[in-house]
Amino acid sequence: MKDSYQIAVVPGDGIGPEVTDAALDVLRAAFGGELPLAFTEYPAGAELYRRTGESFPDATFQACRDADAVLHGAAGIPGVVHPDGTEAGLDFTLRLRFELDLFANIRPVRLYAGVRSPLAGVEAGQIDYVILRENSEGLYAARGAGAQLRGEMAVDTLVQTRKGVERIVRQAFEIARASNGAPADGVRRVTCVDKANVLRSYAFFRSIFDEVSKDYPDIEAEHGLIDAMAMYLVTRPGHYNVIVTENMFGDILSDLAAATIGGMGLAPSAEVGLSRGLFQAAHGSAPDIAGLGIANPYGTVLSAASMLEWLGRREADDRLVSAAARIRRASEKAIGDGALTRDLGGTADTASVVKRLCACLDA
Repeated sequence: MKDSYQIAVVPGDGIGPEVTDAALDVLRAAFGGELPLAFTEYPAGAELYRRTGESFPDATFQACRDADAVLHGAAGIPGVVHPDGTEAGLDFTLRLRFELDLFANIRPVRLYAGVRSPLAGVEAGQIDYVILRENSEGLYAARGAGAQLRGEMAVDTLVQTRKGVERIVRQAFEIARASNGAPADGVRRVTCVDKANVLRSYAFFRSIFDEVSKDYPDIEAEHGLIDAMAMYLVTRPGHYNVIVTENMFGDILSDLAAATIGGMGLAPSAEVGLSRGLFQAAHGSAPDIAGLGIANPYGTVLSAASMLEWLGRREADDRLVSAAARIRRASEKAIGDGALTRDLGGTADTASVVKRLCACLDA
């Protein structure tokens, strides 16, 4: 336990600064006059690249590496790209993932009371699961290392290692063990999602999953093919408790899952390793609404709550764990009370959502 924790804040692009400021306001309100967090802001992103030709300064990387945790807003602006055509700004999260070994991307999926799901007949409490995405390997490990030959052929390699698969699978079972189980039946289960029927790399992933599952006889283990899962998350979302999968599959499934709970604005994300963590909403930078004051801050606020919980458990600091729980309760109450931004079908602006969240903290 420390007196104060160093938080590197990287607002990024588009609505990133707005939702980051909102999360910082809620964090300060959660602790009142005894804030055990020290926030320092650092630059990175596509807008920085457009101005300076550099999207991720080494000084920012070093600050993120040395901080107790990193809170990020959003990255990327359409059309602002590196010479190879890849988006400027995305290298921030990708470099941190790979160089700081943030191997676990934890994405909770929950339907809140007050938000209408596009799925007919599905109500609050019937969608509540976690997608655990392996964050350091898979197809995305090929970024910057693929080959393009004379404009006629391009190759990227999907990478799976025993160490990488085993640790993400083990974390999935630990999360399930600490959970209340799937909404539909209360069963604690982990679903391995792959394409093992076609590709050896995914058959390898599945075989390691089966090995690890033997250490958790109290948790139900099952398999699902990625194409079928794209259907099942729509037709029977209440069946799922924890889903574990490869990097790219997890990226795709988590966006699909967010659509079933009201959109990306309600999709928090924690990217953690053994000693470092990056926390950001799963949504993009939405430059079309940047500066209008109408951005949805819930995803970033809930990501900040995940940051507090992760730090608090790592440091055995009950102050942080308690504040995380209060922020989550305040978010649930504010959403239930109708403090909804336009993307959620409401009329609230960012400032009024923050005001309501802070009021709910004191309720």
